[in-house]
Amino acid sequence: MLSSDTTTFAEPQAQPLHDRAEAEAYVASVCFKTGPPALVGVELEWTVHHADHPRRPLTTDTLRNALGTHAPPLLAPESPHHPLPNGSLITVEPGGQVEISTQPAPSLAGLLPVATADIAYLVELLRSAGLRLGKHGIDAHRLPNRLLQVPRYAAMESAFNRRGPDGRTMMCSTAGLQVCVDAGEPGRVATRWATAHALGPLMLAAFANSAEFAGRRTGWASARMRALFGTDPNRTRAGEVSEDPGGDWARRVMDTPVICLRRPGTCWDAPPGLTFGAWADGALDRRPTTDDLDYHLTTMFPPVRPRGYLEIRYLDTQPTGEWVVPVALLLALFHRESTVDSALDAVSAAADRWHEAARHGLTDPVLAMVAPQVFDLALRALPELGLPAATAALVEETVGYLLAGRAPVGAAEELA
Repeated sequence: MLSSDTTTFAEPQAQPLHDRAEAEAYVASVCFKTGPPALVGVELEWTVHHADHPRRPLTTDTLRNALGTHAPPLLAPESPHHPLPNGSLITVEPGGQVEISTQPAPSLAGLLPVATADIAYLVELLRSAGLRLGKHGIDAHRLPNRLLQVPRYAAMESAFNRRGPDGRTMMCSTAGLQVCVDAGEPGRVATRWATAHALGPLMLAAFANSAEFAGRRTGWASARMRALFGTDPNRTRAGEVSEDPGGDWARRVMDTPVICLRRPGTCWDAPPGLTFGAWADGALDRRPTTDDLDYHLTTMFPPVRPRGYLEIRYLDTQPTGEWVVPVALLLALFHRESTVDSALDAVSAAADRWHEAARHGLTDPVLAMVAPQVFDLALRALPELGLPAATAALVEETVGYLLAGRAPVGAAEELA
């Protein structure tokens, strides 16, 4: 999810930050909130296409009319932005990708019917307008085209373009599936943070489905993740894994350049190379506030992002009926702390193979080697999630396909 602002600028009402140390302390306090794991959530994102001609460009008017009163303000400034019938909110990304953010739930069993119903509602909204959701983590039909003409995205695109085309692709052509889990009790945060990262290459590889971009094969299992890696390493690389994830993350945030400097008017470009830490130490005439720092945090896009909880961001989006499979596997592995520990041990040999996962998927020999033990742990924990029998069967069947070296059920479908 990249969206976080409106097209207008309001003076911050938050507390001023006097130096880098104060800013680091604030980041550590808000990004890693501890307590008993109790809630889960998902953010489901898809590209959007004309049903009769998926290569035809999408327009803001078409998408705005399709979403009606559910359209977010970035797309329709006068919209009431009504939630979907089961409480999920719709946001729209720069290239017209549509995302559903569910309300947190105490379990996947409780979240599943809510998300399923809201997805079905969204599908019908789009169908009535001649549109459909994509099935892959990158736009298989069109080149990047930014629909949302707002200062945030103009500033981001300008900064990313200095490195090359990947940032524009990431903004306008990619779609991910995000899973949100609690950070856990104080003594477990570092291990849960480490496990969320260590599982990343395996889960990325297993559910990579974005090999084709704009009608061409890319040579990557996940061209979505390849674009993300090429956007800006400060923002997109995996986090440091240590006994002090809060401190590591705070220092990284301080060392990352500011990409959007909010001000009156339409130009939010920031001085190239200006880090937030330098801003906090007085590099600009105005000192930043906690509101500015909160905003800067929304411009960080690592595979796992701490937001008070852990937002797992390394999965390609899945077809609408199959998103639950990777979510169930991850949540099963995080259901009990003993399983978290076992998963970390089982996947340790592949914990750093981000590039290999994005490039080769499960054909990478190291990832293929660790997959059976990790998925076995997940399947043994799966009954504890209380899922419907048909859902549990789908998860087990998909794991069987993956371990047999075949595509999961939906990934074998031809591009429409």
